[in-house]
Amino acid sequence: MMSQSRYSRRGILTGALATGGLAAASVILSACGSSQPATPTTAPAASQSGAAPAAAPTQAATQATSAPAQAQSAAAGQLKISYWGSFSGASGKAEQELATRFNKSQNKVAVDYQFQGSYEQTAQKLSAALAARQAPEVSLLSDVWWEKFWLDKFLAPANPFMKSAGVSPSDFVDSFINEGSRQGNFYWIPFARSTPLFYYNKDMFQAAGLDEKAVATWDAFVASAEKLVKRQGDKLSVAAYASPNDASYIAWVFQPVVWAFGGRYSDDNDQITIDQQPAIDAGQLFSDLVWKYKVASIPKDIVVDFSNGLAASMMASTASLASIEQNANGKFAVGTAFLPTKKQFGCCTGGSGMGLISTAPPDKQEAGFQFANFATNDDNTIFWSQTTGYMPVRKKAIASDTMAAFYKQHPNFQTAVNQLAKTQGQDWARVGIPNGDQIIGKGLDRIVVTQEAPATVLKDVAQTLNKEGAPIITKLKAIGEIK
Repeated sequence: MMSQSRYSRRGILTGALATGGLAAASVILSACGSSQPATPTTAPAASQSGAAPAAAPTQAATQATSAPAQAQSAAAGQLKISYWGSFSGASGKAEQELATRFNKSQNKVAVDYQFQGSYEQTAQKLSAALAARQAPEVSLLSDVWWEKFWLDKFLAPANPFMKSAGVSPSDFVDSFINEGSRQGNFYWIPFARSTPLFYYNKDMFQAAGLDEKAVATWDAFVASAEKLVKRQGDKLSVAAYASPNDASYIAWVFQPVVWAFGGRYSDDNDQITIDQQPAIDAGQLFSDLVWKYKVASIPKDIVVDFSNGLAASMMASTASLASIEQNANGKFAVGTAFLPTKKQFGCCTGGSGMGLISTAPPDKQEAGFQFANFATNDDNTIFWSQTTGYMPVRKKAIASDTMAAFYKQHPNFQTAVNQLAKTQGQDWARVGIPNGDQIIGKGLDRIVVTQEAPATVLKDVAQTLNKEGAPIITKLKAIGEIK
């Protein structure tokens, strides 16, 4: 059996949120101005040896140690460490600000913040830097990247540093911190975390005589969707739903739909189950919305279409809420709802966290943790969330008076935090198998874009996942992670 710390879908919020503090904690923060995707990204090829995880020799990878113009310099006697970040735009400025704040808060450690590009580019550069023995001390890693580095022993456990600093795992939102735990150790400190959320155009729904109840279940949405569409001949001019594709992380948002249908991508023993009937039924729903009911479009960018009034609803990251509201300001009212149910409710987590690189000497690992702890403390997770739209990762921050006041100004954000209490860690097939996200996403494109039969496609996807996952299963068994 899998250890309880791995891929648990029982990682429900406890503490303040589970003991009646949810109402007080019902806030998340806004202002997502980053061009960095808010949702998780595709995974790299994992190493089959103790060497650095494999990465294609791209130009980005060959520039692994290049620093941005804003590189920090250490004063005499200070311990200098490097932090590799992945955000641009407003989020990148906020990430840089956290490093600046840390450096001003004390005089023993100097963090050199270095922007490395997208999640994929950061992981590729880290792979190359590890091979060249020029890795940073701390790196941002997305949900589908970090475990590859952990499995090859390139991430150091934060436990001793947490104990020394008096930081408890219970300080963090349970579903966030538990994802980074393996065999009792914490290798991935939650930082920029998000969940999927159902967005709808309130004006369109009101004009159609609908409200939030129309998206409470998938059956209700299918029954109501035709009222939301506008057509020019056989062509949709306004879709009821903007369907994601591989480029917009369909494998991430499809996962909770499979859960809602009672299925999984993979079970707690890392056995692939994406080809079983619940997932097939979920795939048929996605296909039917486009091809049978003809109420869904497949835009290049679902957020752009929704923001421009070309789709009445979509599933997208909570981290996009602030920018979506800003883009819709003056055009229409944005509504948010829990993800629709079928047989049950399902919602996964997403985003990224910070990893301490094990090749660094112990004193620099500890310094790296000091920065990660600072960047995610109550005040700074509030700052980060308000600036970027990602969810606060500490329970006290969520329940704070500051957040309560923010919620009063931004009531639409309550949905995300209320839903957070029901989120669960992701299935291993997506986040543990090299390129699992891409394998699933490309398969789903065959269902949604080219109308192939879900049973046939998901059988192919399962075969590929089993093949690519077999070496990882062998490694996990060798270290006693699974039996």
